[in-house]
Amino acid sequence: MIKQLFVERLLDFLKEDAYPEDVTSRIVSGINARGIAFSKDSGVLSGNYFLVPFLDYLGFKVEQYKRDGESVSYKDVLLVFQGKADELLSVERLTLNLLGKLSGITTATATMVRLAREVNPSVKIAGTRKTTPGLRLFEKYAIEVGGGDPHRFNLADAVLIKDNHLALLGSIEEAVRRAKAISFTKKVEVEVSSYEDALRAYKAGADAILVDNLKPDEIVPIVNELKGKLIIEASGRITPENVKDYARTGVDVISSGYITHSARSLDFSMDVERA
Repeated sequence: MIKQLFVERLLDFLKEDAYPEDVTSRIVSGINARGIAFSKDSGVLSGNYFLVPFLDYLGFKVEQYKRDGESVSYKDVLLVFQGKADELLSVERLTLNLLGKLSGITTATATMVRLAREVNPSVKIAGTRKTTPGLRLFEKYAIEVGGGDPHRFNLADAVLIKDNHLALLGSIEEAVRRAKAISFTKKVEVEVSSYEDALRAYKAGADAILVDNLKPDEIVPIVNELKGKLIIEASGRITPENVKDYARTGVDVISSGYITHSARSLDFSMDVERA
C-alpha cells in the first residue's frame, strides 16, 4: 500500500516532465537499452525502495544492487534497468534527481544521529515541516532511513502550539486549555523560548515542550527541572556542527530543518548502453 502511494506520486512527477512526449528521445526509438545508475559520491542510499517498483510498473526489467540504508561509495552501482531506449532516457533525470536528493537527506540525518548519540545515546533526531512542497512523503521517508524520526507528517497528527498561536491567545495556559478541549487523543506540545515559559507549559498540562532558538546553556536548567515530566525537544538552527552541544543538554528530541532544507544532494549518474 505504501509503495503504491509512492508510485502514484512518481507518476505525477512524470506528467510534469511531459512523459512520454520526450521529443529528443524519439531519435532512439526502436532501440533497447540498459541504464546503469551509479554513485560518484559517498553517503547513505535512499530511494530504491520505491524507484525499483516504479520502474517495474513502467515495464522495465530492474536489478537492484543497493538497498536503502546501505552505504555507497564512488563507482558503486545502485540499480540497473532495461527497456525501450526512448522511455529509459525519459525517466533518467527523475530517477537520478530523487535518488540524489533523498540520499542527501538520509546521509545528513545519519550524520546527525551518529554525532548526537556519541554524547547522548537516547536522544532522537527528528525532522520538521520544513519540507519541499510535493515531496514531504519522500523526504520524511528519507529521514527515517537515516535513523531519524519524521515528526509530524501533517497538521492533523498532533497539536503544536507555536509563537503565533500564543500571540493571538495571550497565554500558554489558555492555549493548552483550548487544545485539550478540542481533542483528548492528541498530544499537546508548546513552543517555549524561556525557562519560565517551559514551567508554565508543564503546569498547564502540556505533554511536550519545543525549546526554540535557545543556546545549550539556556536549555540545561529546563532539562534539570523537567526531565522525565514531559518530552523536551530542542530546535532552532541545529546543524552537524553544533548538534553535540544540544545533545549534551539531555533533551529527549532534537529537531532540525537542516536535514531537509540544507542537506547536500549526493552526486549520482547514469551510463546507458545498448541491450
